Amino acid sequence: MSEPFLLTDMVEPRHGPGRAWHGYMTSGTWTRLARRAVQVAYEVSCAAPHDMVRSFGNATPGPSRMEPGVDPCAGATRIAMYVHYSAQGRISEMVRRQLLFLSHAGFAIVFISMSNKIPEDDWQAVRGLCALVAQRSNVGRDFGAWQDLLPELRRRWSVPDELLLVNDSVLGPVHPIEPIIAALRSGGDGLFGLTESLQGGPHLQSYMLLARGTTSVADLMQFIGSLFVSHSKWLLVQMSEIRLARWMQQRGHRVAALFGYDRLVRAAIADPNERNRLMASHSKLAGLDRLSADDAAELLYRWPLNPTHHLWRVLVTQFNGPFMKRELILRNPGRLPGVADWPKFVPPDAPCPASMLWDHLDTMQPGTIAP
Repeated sequence: MSEPFLLTDMVEPRHGPGRAWHGYMTSGTWTRLARRAVQVAYEVSCAAPHDMVRSFGNATPGPSRMEPGVDPCAGATRIAMYVHYSAQGRISEMVRRQLLFLSHAGFAIVFISMSNKIPEDDWQAVRGLCALVAQRSNVGRDFGAWQDLLPELRRRWSVPDELLLVNDSVLGPVHPIEPIIAALRSGGDGLFGLTESLQGGPHLQSYMLLARGTTSVADLMQFIGSLFVSHSKWLLVQMSEIRLARWMQQRGHRVAALFGYDRLVRAAIADPNERNRLMASHSKLAGLDRLSADDAAELLYRWPLNPTHHLWRVLVTQFNGPFMKRELILRNPGRLPGVADWPKFVPPDAPCPASMLWDHLDTMQPGTIAP
């Protein structure tokens, strides 16, 4: 039996460990965390000169190419902004299928690619699925891309009733996406996401965010439009994804996740096999099987996990979560056990079958990784 879809409001922050401890849970060991800290420090220092130059202009680079779709969807009231990147420039069949599903859900799509060169056939195929297609430099990640195209969105559609922010950092859907969209829409006005993370403070992970209601959408657009887009990925995540949900709450909007952290944690604790995997994932969780359900949950609040990494099986199997994180599959930064088994969790009748997901992963690097 799958858990029902249920929007749960974002939790209030608890007193707990600092940001470094959160990073420790994702990194797996203090040694890997120290290595990551050095990498972040280097990245921030390299970004600083670019950020100083940009601070005078306060803008990200504009699109290098932009064309309306075959159907420009004039008068649309539901807009999706989809950010794409491929090392090879290809727009995979998985991405096209995601766009098709969003179109079927009633969204006019603004497609933004940050690939250097896109095959013309792929470009034209996407024009057939989207209201607007743009290409820009690979700077500023998803929030930079959304910010770049925001003025054009305003010009064409003003403030829509719904604004969906999406990126291709996930694989799938491996389960139908239509019930997911319907569940997000059931929350009324506000900001809604799929997964809630406590790492760095409670926030919604930004691979799929839906704002509903013109007031909520207008405030989301204000946040994106006024954001300083750093060249540093780490700084940008702190200023954008981690701040956004709290910023929206402070303006009186409902903020909720379809797969709240507490629900995922308690489902994992209740499953003996999942408990064992969590115990094997980190030394701080080695005694999880000796704790009561409440004490185990409290431990996972003190040492919060990344739900799309540590709890990916729970998401896909117990909650019919539609996506798996691409970074987890390609890099597995926390050295989590069993990640290589991910194809076993893609149903034969999945909207995007395993072969399609392998093909998408292949576009992310020069060599092939398909089995």
